[in-house]
Amino acid sequence: MRVLVVGAGAVGGYFGGRLFEKGADVTFLVRPKRQEQLNNEGLIIKSVHGDATLAVPTITYGQSAEPFDLIILSVKAYHLTDVLSSLDPYVSSNTAILPLLNGFAHFPLLQERYGKEKILGGLCVIESTVNAEGHIEQYSPFHDLVYGEWSKQASERMDQMAQLFAGVTCNVTQSPQIRLDVWKKYVFISTMSGMTSLTRSSIGTIWNTPTGEQTYRRLAQEVIQIAQSREPQLDFDEVYQQVMKRSLHLHGSMKSSMSRDIEKGQPIETDHFHGYLLQVKPEHIEAPTLETIYAALSAYNFKYKVS
Repeated sequence: MRVLVVGAGAVGGYFGGRLFEKGADVTFLVRPKRQEQLNNEGLIIKSVHGDATLAVPTITYGQSAEPFDLIILSVKAYHLTDVLSSLDPYVSSNTAILPLLNGFAHFPLLQERYGKEKILGGLCVIESTVNAEGHIEQYSPFHDLVYGEWSKQASERMDQMAQLFAGVTCNVTQSPQIRLDVWKKYVFISTMSGMTSLTRSSIGTIWNTPTGEQTYRRLAQEVIQIAQSREPQLDFDEVYQQVMKRSLHLHGSMKSSMSRDIEKGQPIETDHFHGYLLQVKPEHIEAPTLETIYAALSAYNFKYKVS
């Protein structure tokens, strides 16, 4: 399969780099400045799972290329609309699109633009960042990618993707329940990112405040109720226990990528995470904690835009 990875940041750069490292036909679609850096220095990964310096092929927006078999989308949600306007020339009737964005709002958007049959379900679990030199740093055990068909049915392209990812230096799983998996991750990441970003603190600091855990639990419950209204197969008690167990077992220094973006003075994806949940929330569900978090983080985004 010919693969186009859109973005060469902390997510796309890592997973796309690992695919290229194993010999897959991978090209990166990046902005001109990033293209120049990759062409001069290569894609540099520093990881507990092995370092790599890779001479990856690149194209930039508007540059001519034949359509690809698989497109992996790994951009920030607030860049998605602009990216899609430049992506069309690389999409054919046989192209599959695998989004690795957090949340759920992007799936209906992509399905409406390209057709439901082209869009796969996907998610990733990874703690990675791009440092000041443009190198990808990944220093935790987690480097997991999950994908699947929304229809839950086996397909020829699932077989092709299994072959594509075979032997890659990361954990890749083909899931028969990808919609449920996406919502479970959405619940966790919305809760964890919301609390660490609101407090500008690590997870351990939150646990050591008088009402931190209580507020965290209340937010998780609100988010799960909303998620359950959209995905009835989601079991409230099971997911709540999973979210809290996972959260309480995180290293005390752990922060969300959203909170790290705030530290860097960058825009954040709160509209995509928390705003979308409030947009689809049924009227009978009360979510005061989520509303407070969205108001506070939206204020940060507003100040970023006007500064």
